[in-house]
Amino acid sequence: MKIMKKENRTVLIVDDSILVMERMIPIMEEIDNISFVVHAASYKEGLEVLSRLTPDMVLLDINLPDKSGIELLRVIHEQHPEIPVLMISNHADKYYRDVCGRIGARYFLDKSADIDLIPSVLSAAC
Repeated sequence: MKIMKKENRTVLIVDDSILVMERMIPIMEEIDNISFVVHAASYKEGLEVLSRLTPDMVLLDINLPDKSGIELLRVIHEQHPEIPVLMISNHADKYYRDVCGRIGARYFLDKSADIDLIPSVLSAAC
């Protein structure tokens, strides 16, 4: 049995770091089935985007300028449990991994050490 990936997938990235976005854009361009990337730089912007569209995947930082990404993860999991969430954070210790996993994050990567794993995680999830 061959599994076909859906084309034209949309990814929402919620992260306030310009440096992270500069690294993420080329990564996203390399993934064949991702055609649209939306960026939100805060909890509030993330909520606004989610009120207008339902992305196929969310990449979410824990440290956002206005509220914790963990709170946004709760909202996403309650309102859109079908959307896989990949937490990307510099706070990659066991505590945060466990908390995010319990709330509903399907993936958790260390922003500093694991960013090269994002294409394979996105390809598998999308």
